[in-house]
Amino acid sequence: MRARPRPGRRRPATGRGQVPNLLANAALVLWPLVTAALFLRLAPGRALVVALLAGYLLLPPAPAVLDLPLLPALGKDEIAALSAFAAALAICRPGRALLPASPLARALLALYVLSPLGSTLTNPEPLVFGPLVLPGLGWREAGGAMILQAISVMPFLLARHLLVRPDDRRDLILALLAGGLFYSLPVLVEIRLSPQFNLWIYGYFQHLFDQMMRSGGFRPIVFLYHALWVSFFLMTALVAAAAVARTATGRAKVAAWLAVLWLALVLVLGKSYASMFYAAALVPAVLLLSPRMQLHLAALLAVVALAYPLARTADLVPTDTIVALAGDLGPDRAHTLQFRFDNETALARRAWEKPVFGWGQWGRNHLYSHADGQVLTVTDGRWVVVLGMLGLAGLVAEFGLLALPLLAAWRRRAALGQGEGAVWTGALALILGVNMFDLLPNATLTPLTWLAAGAVLAALEPHEIRLPAPRVPVATVL
Repeated sequence: MRARPRPGRRRPATGRGQVPNLLANAALVLWPLVTAALFLRLAPGRALVVALLAGYLLLPPAPAVLDLPLLPALGKDEIAALSAFAAALAICRPGRALLPASPLARALLALYVLSPLGSTLTNPEPLVFGPLVLPGLGWREAGGAMILQAISVMPFLLARHLLVRPDDRRDLILALLAGGLFYSLPVLVEIRLSPQFNLWIYGYFQHLFDQMMRSGGFRPIVFLYHALWVSFFLMTALVAAAAVARTATGRAKVAAWLAVLWLALVLVLGKSYASMFYAAALVPAVLLLSPRMQLHLAALLAVVALAYPLARTADLVPTDTIVALAGDLGPDRAHTLQFRFDNETALARRAWEKPVFGWGQWGRNHLYSHADGQVLTVTDGRWVVVLGMLGLAGLVAEFGLLALPLLAAWRRRAALGQGEGAVWTGALALILGVNMFDLLPNATLTPLTWLAAGAVLAALEPHEIRLPAPRVPVATVL
């Protein structure tokens, strides 16, 4: 196995002499067998949800990867997605097309997978920055990048195919809640003792330790890529708990409200202001707004995410005002936000030098010192990463695929009704919408993002009647 940096953030610093241990390697190698066992024992939709959620939460993060012949290096997200896709095809034997019915969705999928080819064809030349030489791109880079693009979108296709009933979307909500409750335990341990679980179990620390410290304490990272990912997942679980609390009755309702309070407490202790802000907005929306109004809000978040790159490029975003407001939370927050905006501006200017297909791989989208070859920029927001690497073609494809279910759900909101199934769809739409919004400052695109997008799209498309899976009462999950 070899190191592979996560796109959208600085390369994780694993510390001197720290490399993934045998258990990390074994977990990645054996995960396809775990996934196959889940698909053999559970209904297809539940198997998909459990396999992707457990893989995301438990498998070792970068730099642990599986390096197979003829394939690019596969990390935890790719292994979980590819394993689920193979198991679904081999065991479930889907009887209808995996591709969406919408011609627009199919076009965006094709553009998403093929955009690295355009980047390769337009970047054959090496780039020289003093002693640093970044190689030009060839067919090997194009093939590897297209394979990774195809694998990353597999959860979207599977969710759209397997999470077709309201009960399937309820299972996804319950799984997010259960995953959040489970993860809250190691989170609390790391808040108290410092982030150590990945080091204890897999033998290395996956990021920069100083970024896990804030306000005289620690922020948890567990087995994810950064503390921001952990807080965002806890926020997602909290929103799911609110949806369960809205629909549950009797003892299950009491248990759901206790879960809401518990996850809110853990989220606050995690010290991520953005996720706390998201939760403060979405939890009341899930509890109080009708599903139709929730779809309005989710569509609005999608529109903001789609409009921001152009508005930012045209200097229409009031960055000075935003930084001043962040200063009310402390000078360190204002400094961090200003640092993000400065890098975003520099990277966007670099991206617009090759606007259609971007600069491709090998860090060619960054700025470097011509004196010593040192990198001068840091990528945070997913949008500027995709714009720099794959250009407008990649950005339109990725953000378009994520926004399409939300905008389609908003257009067909009357057809979704007002029952319990509409509550699950509304909650998932809000989770997807806020995830799209978070892709502006961060790079929190995960298999769960694609899972939510596919589930929302599945609520809109006609599908054949399937035999119902056995219903699990909410009380037994809580």
